[in-house]
Amino acid sequence: MSENKAADCCEDDCIHENLLKIVNEKMPAETELYDLSELFKVFGDSTRIRILFVLFEAEVCVCDLANALNMTQSAISHQLRILKANKLVKSRREGKSVFYSLSDDHVRTIIAMGLEHIEESD
Repeated sequence: MSENKAADCCEDDCIHENLLKIVNEKMPAETELYDLSELFKVFGDSTRIRILFVLFEAEVCVCDLANALNMTQSAISHQLRILKANKLVKSRREGKSVFYSLSDDHVRTIIAMGLEHIEESD
């Protein structure tokens, strides 16, 4: 076995029942794990991240988002539908314009923690 594989595996096959019991008691239901995984997939698109960064600063209409990100309104609207379906943004209509904002402070926290993580030095 290569040295790298050896470091990734236990030398003995022993089960620590007390630890597994704690883990199993704390593990969320499969449906919750699936939903969490789907939520994190939404953050896997740089355009959606850019939209969220704009919304950190202000509530804006689709026209402003398209202009700020140098994209078409159609492309922005597509991404906003995904963000809205995942409860990350909310919208309100004012006359002929639709304004978007962050759904809540959790969105800002998730992004801030992600940034902090990638900026950590080893």
